[in-house]
Amino acid sequence: MAKPLIGISTYLEDDARWGVWRLPAALLPAGYHQLVQRAGGLAALLPPDGAPGAADETVARLDGLVIAGGPDVRPARYGAEPHPRTGPPALARDAWELALIAAALDRGLPLLGICRGLQLLNVLQGGTLHQHLPDVVGHPHHAGPPGQFARHEITPVPGTLTARLLPTPVSVPTYHHQAVDRVAPDLTPSAHTADGTVEALEFTAPRPFALAVQWHPEAGDDDRLMRALVGAAGGAAPVPAA
Repeated sequence: MAKPLIGISTYLEDDARWGVWRLPAALLPAGYHQLVQRAGGLAALLPPDGAPGAADETVARLDGLVIAGGPDVRPARYGAEPHPRTGPPALARDAWELALIAAALDRGLPLLGICRGLQLLNVLQGGTLHQHLPDVVGHPHHAGPPGQFARHEITPVPGTLTARLLPTPVSVPTYHHQAVDRVAPDLTPSAHTADGTVEALEFTAPRPFALAVQWHPEAGDDDRLMRALVGAAGGAAPVPAA
């Protein structure tokens, strides 16, 4: 049986350096494609494409989709003014990944959102974001120093897909300063940290595999979420209820 083809969205950077080169580049930390490969899938990187219909055509050729972590979502997407700590907008990437998510949901394509991917899913479905989480929870423990992941424990909500995949609390790699504020009407939180931050979202009504997490599984060695995505992309039966 052919391995499922899993598309992963990428950054689009104006100024990247490698070897003797300094050029615009589409790029992605290697942990993402390595996690897909470890979980039994084939990885395809999906740089932003602004052509009409490109997201639909791309999703039509995939077996599963990962929306990767990255920069802050433009606040105008959820009707807010920028916070002083909100990063510059990534307009092309916002448009591309929102279109990919919409196309995947429309087709019932297995979907895993990671960090920014969770935030985009919530925004697409009508939710909002905290633009600087330390203002809300009073501490910076959801990220390490610049360029370094922190770790914290997440607790899955019983009865959810997240809890079926991760039956007990688990320590996860984390790096974010934004998070879910108002949860979209058709989504439900399926994991939290001790300070109440939403750490996973899934759809309230049953649907094909669609899950988003605030942490970074590609930065750790726990491949249970990606194996579930790859399994769903390959036509495996749904994860049984706990």
